[in-house]
Amino acid sequence: MTKLPLSVFIIAVDEGDRIARSIESVREWADEVIVIDSGSTDDTVSVSAFAGAQVIFNPWPGYGEQKRFGEEQCRNDWLLNIDADEVISEKLAEEIRALFSAGAPAHSGYFMDIIEILPGETMPGWFAHKVRAIRLYDRMRGRFDASTVHDSVHMQSGTVGQLANIVEHRSSRGLAHSIAKINRYSTMQAENLAARGTSAFLLRLRIVFEFPIGFFKAYILRGYCLKGFYGFVNSMNYGYSRFARLAKYWETLRR
Repeated sequence: MTKLPLSVFIIAVDEGDRIARSIESVREWADEVIVIDSGSTDDTVSVSAFAGAQVIFNPWPGYGEQKRFGEEQCRNDWLLNIDADEVISEKLAEEIRALFSAGAPAHSGYFMDIIEILPGETMPGWFAHKVRAIRLYDRMRGRFDASTVHDSVHMQSGTVGQLANIVEHRSSRGLAHSIAKINRYSTMQAENLAARGTSAFLLRLRIVFEFPIGFFKAYILRGYCLKGFYGFVNSMNYGYSRFARLAKYWETLRR
């Protein structure tokens, strides 16, 4: 299979149990696959290398900054970013190959639908939660924002298209993993809120209502009500994650 003039980069830490699937979904048609490891204590490095990726170590600077570092390691200007818990579906791979079949793609960047697959599911269910993000782009026209918490591509020029097929996203290994992520992410989000600042009155008001609003968003708007009792539990976790970041920020103001 002809390799596309495209570099794929993946940031990772302790993803040895699932990163091989991510690499395997792109390695046959991408010119290079690079894994940016920030200090894994499991077999992420050896698994990634065996799967066909080049592994580069970089101490963790934050999400956006780590992805900007990844951009700079690539030898091609056209980049595809995926996470270690994401897989490019076969149909999306065909679509990406078709984009490059006649030369450079028509747009400077492309949105992709990143679809959640919950533990126990093999494919996305009906009304599965999705995030739309630019993941395929020309780095001469766009780059990841240098944010410690957020990781989104900001296009400086050119037009942006939309790809029809999906990225499969298996973000959770189970409840223990989800709870650990909530604790880690909410701490980073609290630090980000502290850097921006907000009034004490508004913060207290948000803390009171953040959990029920978050639960409603997950259970109704994200369609977790269709996922049975597991959807209810996930909605509780999501509501708590929204509450926890504000509560942690509030705690720093009391010190």
